Amino acid sequence: MDFGSMVKSLQDKSILITGTSGFLAKIFMEKVLRSQPNVKKLFILLRAGDNTLATQRLQNEVLGKKVFRVLKEEHGTDFESFISNKVTAIAGDISFENLGIKDSTLTDEMWKEISFIFNVAGNTTFDERYDVALSINALGVKNICKFAKKCTKLELLSHVSTAYVTREKEGIILEKRFQVDQTFGGNHSLDVAVEKKLVQERLKELQEEKATDEAIKLAMQELGLQRARLFGWANTYVFTKAIGEMLLGHLRGDLPVVILRPTIITSTYKEPFPGWIEGFRTIDSLIVSYGKGKLNHFLADPEAPLDVVPADMVVNAMLASMAAHCCQRSEFIYHVSTSTSNPMKNNDLVDYIYQYFSKNPCHGPDGMPIKVTRGSLLPTKASFNNLMTLHYKLPIQVLRLINALSFQTLENQYRNLNRKYNLIIRFVELYEHFAFFKARFDDSNLEKLRTTGIKDDNITSMKFYLDPKCINWEDYFVNIHIPGLVQHSLK
Repeated sequence: MDFGSMVKSLQDKSILITGTSGFLAKIFMEKVLRSQPNVKKLFILLRAGDNTLATQRLQNEVLGKKVFRVLKEEHGTDFESFISNKVTAIAGDISFENLGIKDSTLTDEMWKEISFIFNVAGNTTFDERYDVALSINALGVKNICKFAKKCTKLELLSHVSTAYVTREKEGIILEKRFQVDQTFGGNHSLDVAVEKKLVQERLKELQEEKATDEAIKLAMQELGLQRARLFGWANTYVFTKAIGEMLLGHLRGDLPVVILRPTIITSTYKEPFPGWIEGFRTIDSLIVSYGKGKLNHFLADPEAPLDVVPADMVVNAMLASMAAHCCQRSEFIYHVSTSTSNPMKNNDLVDYIYQYFSKNPCHGPDGMPIKVTRGSLLPTKASFNNLMTLHYKLPIQVLRLINALSFQTLENQYRNLNRKYNLIIRFVELYEHFAFFKARFDDSNLEKLRTTGIKDDNITSMKFYLDPKCINWEDYFVNIHIPGLVQHSLK
């Protein structure tokens, strides 16, 4: 496989992309349009009532984002006509049969035209409602697979999962597939039909009890976490993504399939420009909370590997694996990770965010800069609980008492400290699995693509770089990721 073929294989081809309201798929869409302007058509699936509303969403929520700035500069006044010729917004939803596309004429056209499907859709909320996460991350993959089988010219179905579908926490995690008949969590047999029925029965019970919307939401969140932990997964997100992989492997038949498992995805390293990000990714809530003075202590192993990968490197892996495996009637799995080839530690991130915010402080509501001290990572629950008692629980109790005796004169201080405490506890509940995750991800398959070499003089190695060893993590976080996070996501 040569890197030039990544561009050539897309020429005059039609592609279906799901998940473009999300961060990664926008970067992928932009890269395809910029690197291969001779692509035939991009079908962009978006949730909407009809195709007109889908087109409006495409304009406002996708093309209107800064990530398309470079592409707009390249095309100038011809940008709108270029997009009109190359991109079609489709109203649909992967949670439904035929992806929820109601126009049968349109589906017939898509089945005849589509050569590649990139499923980037997914719900990434760790504690999402089980019914929602199951319908998107698991059953949605089933619907994508069934749709792909109807595409007569299909060369590849590329599915973006997550490296954390693994249940292992130590050692080297291999690039291996799940078996649908595997047993998990103390020999529990995982049956998707049973999970779907459980959801339906619990929803019916709640409706019969006339539960409020909030009560239903909490019950569905709790059910998801219960089922995930029963089978040995950390949360609803990774559990349902694992189910999605199982379904894809079981149902694909002879479809050519690539499953990409990225680790923690961060802002762009190089393309289309450094530091673009949208919203808060996994570690970004922690970074921002620290910068705002709300988070200075955390429960985590300081020496554990922190596996992050810039979004544009994930996109390049999507394109490289596509070119390598199109039309091959097999299933290939790629870890897109850095913990093996260019490792960093949790403690390194603490250094980097302190380095940035000590020189570039956030400002409080009063306009004054927020002074930060170097954060600390507590390696045991005992040490963490002791610190929380000393710095938060006891002061909160004292403030509560003094506030009550002084007619609420310390109400703001009491509320602020209580909010900080609750925020830290909430973050620990969500991220504890990752904070003590000691495993490293084998990325041998991607290494094979990295070492293939450049055979096309018109394609530079940096244009489709795949090697994380080129990244200096201190420079990336201090000069690219955190400034990008502050500029694009921090309000």
